[in-house]
This record gives sequence, C-alpha cells and structure tokens, in this order.
Amino acid sequence: MATPKFAHIVLQTSRMPAMRAWYCQVLDAHVVFENSLLCFLTFDEEHHRLALLSPPVQLEPRSPRAAGLNHAAYTFGSLDELLDRFVRLKEDGVEPAVSIQHGVTTSLYYRDPDGNFVELQVDNFATPDDATAYMMGAEYAGDAVGVGFSPEKMRTALAAGTPLSKLKTRAWALETSPELPNPIVVLTS
Repeated sequence: MATPKFAHIVLQTSRMPAMRAWYCQVLDAHVVFENSLLCFLTFDEEHHRLALLSPPVQLEPRSPRAAGLNHAAYTFGSLDELLDRFVRLKEDGVEPAVSIQHGVTTSLYYRDPDGNFVELQVDNFATPDDATAYMMGAEYAGDAVGVGFSPEKMRTALAAGTPLSKLKTRAWALETSPELPNPIVVLTS
C-alpha cells in the first residue's frame, strides 16, 4: 500500500495581507499565486506548502477552546539555523509566544496574525529511531510537553562552546531558565 506524503495546509483568514506577509517573513516563503480568494505560498521544492483562503465573509476569531489544529511545525537542519531565524525574526519584532525543550525537539512557537501557532523546531536526535526511543522512555512518559527555555541564553551558550548534546536537553533548560512557566499553559490559551 502506498504511503501518502504531506503536501500542504490551508488556513482560512479575514486578514489575507497580514497573514501573507507574516508567513513570507517567518518561513522565508514566497507567493506562487494570489487572487482575492486564495494565496499559495512555498519555501521548498513543493509548488505550495501553505494556502490562505479568504472567504467573502468576516470570519470568527480563533478560540483556544475550540477543537481543531493546534499548530503546524517546520523543521530546521541545525540548532544554528533555528537560532539564526530566531534572531532575524526578533530583530523584525516577531518573538516566540513560548520556547519549549520537548526533549525530542528544541522548539519555538510563534502566533500568526490570526492566533494560529507555528512551531519552528530542530530535531534533537540524529535519527528517527533515536527520537522514537526517547519518546518511549521515562522522561518523555513523565512529561510529553517539556519545559520552557530561553533562546537568548541558548544562543549565548552555543556561542560560548556549550556542546549541543547538553543544550538539547531538558536538564539544561531547567538549569538555565527555572523561572519560566509551564509551556502547556501558553499552548492552550
């Protein structure tokens, strides 16, 4: 049986210009096609990874109490790449709503203009099998969400030569940022 490959997501919005600009900035995407109803964006080899649909009616604001998609995640090739994007976005006034050391990934969660979460992440393990083994272990079973961390502190520590094997752990996040709130509160509000 054939296995499907993920192609794209479509977001409804009444804020087409703001959403287009935000996703182009955050994902370094570009517009493939746009009219008054639809905008197709991509940032890789796929003809479009994200579409924005602007129906001819005013949409209700997103509610964190409604069922539906919590976030879409985008992976970077290295921690350096993720933190470089963090710096670039911060310089442009776009800051994460919450940063989470999941253990399996190091993740920055942003909110788009409609309030949808977008996760920018880097895998913390070299292979999917290693990541799966971690997810089946005791630390992940005890807390599948993870802990908050400071991307600024992580960037400083990385520049100072702290090994990736230490930075990509919950222990490092807790040691350097124990004051941060439980990230699930942000992800569900």
